[in-house]
Amino acid sequence: MTYSIESKLGDLLDNATTNAILETYLPGLSKHPQVGMARGFTLAATAQLSKGLIPAEALAKIEVDLKSLDSKA
Repeated sequence: MTYSIESKLGDLLDNATTNAILETYLPGLSKHPQVGMARGFTLAATAQLSKGLIPAEALAKIEVDLKSLDSKA
């Protein structure tokens, strides 16, 4: 599977490798009390709705790391 910031947050959280990437840039995201509501949204959409909790800089770094997984496969 190819992952990006356009992947659903739930898919990213459910995969140990991609979850580790999220936790690197967004510590505690997987345990945030409202994360359940966002699982069906893409990470990019979640960032837009997060009111700054997911900064654009972190999103860009996450995208690079997620895309790098394709070259490792």
